[in-house]
Amino acid sequence: MDFLIILLSAMGGLVIAGFSAPAVGLVDKPDARKVHEGHIPLVGGISIWAAMSVLMLLKPAWLPQQSIFWFCISLLLVVGVVDDRFNLPVLPRVIGQAVAAVLMMHAGLSLNSLGELLPGYVVTLGAVGYLITLIAIWASINAFNMIDGIDGLLGAMTCVTFGALAWLFHVHHRNGPCEWCLALVLALVPYLAANLGLFGGRKCKVFMGDAGSTVIGFAAIWLLVFASQSSQATIAPVTALWLIALPLVDMCAVSLRRLRSGVSPFRPDRGHIHHIIMKCGFSSRETLAILFAASVGCALVGVLFDRFAIPDSLSLLFFIAGFCAWLLFSTRVYRR
Repeated sequence: MDFLIILLSAMGGLVIAGFSAPAVGLVDKPDARKVHEGHIPLVGGISIWAAMSVLMLLKPAWLPQQSIFWFCISLLLVVGVVDDRFNLPVLPRVIGQAVAAVLMMHAGLSLNSLGELLPGYVVTLGAVGYLITLIAIWASINAFNMIDGIDGLLGAMTCVTFGALAWLFHVHHRNGPCEWCLALVLALVPYLAANLGLFGGRKCKVFMGDAGSTVIGFAAIWLLVFASQSSQATIAPVTALWLIALPLVDMCAVSLRRLRSGVSPFRPDRGHIHHIIMKCGFSSRETLAILFAASVGCALVGVLFDRFAIPDSLSLLFFIAGFCAWLLFSTRVYRR
């Protein structure tokens, strides 16, 4: 019954916000970079936030420090919605993310260990862990924002992350966080159906918007830090990399390529992971299927490495090797 209420909350939030968005100008308009047709409501984030809010009312014990978490995602949602509507400068967005990061660390969630990256030696961070946490929060938010380039991709990547986390919480007997992650996956279903045109066709299409990708990125890093760093840590820190592998690899590869070209890492281009796959001759739906399968594969590697207690150093080595391989391949395709 609780999961049904979550689903209905997400659907209700999507419908109400979707019908209201055009009246207040909360729509995405085609331009030189955006090739969609018509004005599309940017309300996916509002739908996810509505479902999360109902979830926290129904099951306050499923996730520790839920009140702080809710305040953070509400703050980020408001800043994101204003940005979607008025195209805010960078500073207000950075301030909003910094406030959320400080509150998250105040709640006791910060990076204090990177795991046993050297045999017999656990890398602890001490006071520098707060700075690393701030960078990790920024990276997660921007990684999920950057991956939102074709229909269904952000939703699919998010489902993989939270689905894999749910399984890892389950096998480690953390039922509350497990059900929380499953509820988040369920909350994405109405958005995915509308975004992919499975519900109502093109006339009911919606986008996530920066508000949605920001909330999702923050929720992901909150749960990953909770799973890997809390007093009841469930996974190794390096396992978290595998659960958000594609968004993270895409962000790092694009940023490095832009810096090497002498331009800002935030300057938009058509060099993201979905652009690279489509440049190889695949359609947007085929690209979605390929990247979804790749994301599932990466998450499965993380789950299996956790299951069979593969050393953190070896897991990190495999991840870095995969990143380097993608960087070389994507750079070659991008320069064609």
